[in-house]
Amino acid sequence: MTSALILSGLGKSFDGGQTWAVQDLSLEVAKGEFLALIGGSGSGKTTLLKMINRLIEPDAGEVRIDGALNTATPAPELRRGIGYVFQGAGLFPHMTLAENVAVTPRLLGWSEAEIAARVAELMELVELPVGVWGDRSPASLSGGQRQRVAFARALAARPSLVLLDEPFGALDAISRDGIAEAYRRLHDSLNLTTVMVTHDVNEALLMADRLGVMREGRLVASGPPADLLGKDVDAYVHDLLEAPRRQAARIASKFGGANG
Repeated sequence: MTSALILSGLGKSFDGGQTWAVQDLSLEVAKGEFLALIGGSGSGKTTLLKMINRLIEPDAGEVRIDGALNTATPAPELRRGIGYVFQGAGLFPHMTLAENVAVTPRLLGWSEAEIAARVAELMELVELPVGVWGDRSPASLSGGQRQRVAFARALAARPSLVLLDEPFGALDAISRDGIAEAYRRLHDSLNLTTVMVTHDVNEALLMADRLGVMREGRLVASGPPADLLGKDVDAYVHDLLEAPRRQAARIASKFGGANG
């Protein structure tokens, strides 16, 4: 297994070490893998994600991306080589959709011909062809369409690693499901490595190759969804992963006789 991402003894405290948002966390993510980090609010998931691309600097441990320390590259340059998508899309409102997608390639000094070709390719991939949608503003789009453009922007510089921080949280259920499926197809077709933070256990179970369960800043379980669902785990992990089944059972109980 070739590792795309290695976290070793990673730790972060925001109060001088009295409490730890992330503590002594070690994890490897293989090239091409889709890892979903789940856990309750305050478990350290987003802090962990932000330490990978140096939006937050760790107080302990190290991060290696493709074998190299993430501190070996200036933070702005590092981030240009990592796709990052968060809740709410975050598109620049004063730019057209095509200009939004072109931001990172332009910062990297690509030629205008290369930029135009890449923008056209990605907008086609997210089903918003540049000839129809490129000149529109973000304000003219639905939430789901804006999030599709956010994915295109994140992939513009051909990153091998993509970080997703609750990327579907602001969307309605139908848009959320459709865009989640679309991103998983992109992950597979482009051979990406993805680390996603989500509160939605259903989403994690359906999208990810492997789950990482966090609690109070620590990684308490890691493995393929089927393995974690089927093995002897502690009560916290069990209750978290069983929540979708309990919800499905309650729905079946409430509506099971509706057509009888």
